[in-house]
Amino acid sequence: MTTGAPTAGPRADVVNALTIDVEDYFQASVFDMAVPRTQWDQLESRVCANTDRLLSILDRAQVRATFFVLGWVADRFPALVGRIASLGHEIASHGYGHRLVYDGTPDEFRADLRRAKRAIEAAAGAPVLGYRAPSYSVTARSLWALDVLIDEGYQYDASIFPIHHDRYGIASAPRHPYWVNRPHGTLWEIPGSTVRMAGINLPVAGGAYFRLLPYAWTRWGIERVNRLEGQPVVFYLHPWELDPGQPRIPLSKLGRLRHYTNLDRTEARLERLLSEFRFDTIAAVSPTKLQVAVA
Repeated sequence: MTTGAPTAGPRADVVNALTIDVEDYFQASVFDMAVPRTQWDQLESRVCANTDRLLSILDRAQVRATFFVLGWVADRFPALVGRIASLGHEIASHGYGHRLVYDGTPDEFRADLRRAKRAIEAAAGAPVLGYRAPSYSVTARSLWALDVLIDEGYQYDASIFPIHHDRYGIASAPRHPYWVNRPHGTLWEIPGSTVRMAGINLPVAGGAYFRLLPYAWTRWGIERVNRLEGQPVVFYLHPWELDPGQPRIPLSKLGRLRHYTNLDRTEARLERLLSEFRFDTIAAVSPTKLQVAVA
């Protein structure tokens, strides 16, 4: 599989990173209080169908991506993870039980990492070298997670979003990929992408921002980062975001807005995005091509 070439876009030489967080609709953090983990196995699973739908879109566009797979999903649907790997996509870890990192201890985090790694590697038949925390939950109060990741042999992390948010974010963190120096070693950090305006970082990285805001915002943001800064954007999406038919679970007004808005528009928007910009895996967006900041 080769990287898709854009039909538009000002910097055809910049290759952006496309990332997919493989989890089921009921595993999103917005449902933490509404759906106990003990009930997950009792709910209708749609992760295989939604991920296969996404794989078909990427195949048509001839684009590879990095799939951050939840260990819980890998344990139950190993054939799905095998299909992802067989199509040439990169396999990375999204942890096992989709618990926010800062809600646990270092020991609990390490146990979750190891359980996920065993399940994902067994299903994919490939090593897991990258990690993204559920809901970008490596924040100022859980930076110890980077030490655990280094101890466990991970080469990169994609869990720090340099914005202000009620659930995640370190607004002062570097905006582009950078080396993190810790007492036990170094780790390549791949942050969620932003544009900087009036001294504020504004998200253009995908997910709910891709659904809630006009498509023109995402396109403008990626063009700006590619053209003016010569940097790749790290874009992310969940398979459930292409599924307007998913069961509705009672949520707060804000929760409904964040999770359910514009699910019926995501597929068309994604296909347009893949036609207008170049994308590949995180591994293919080589660090040697990036301006490195040291934190």
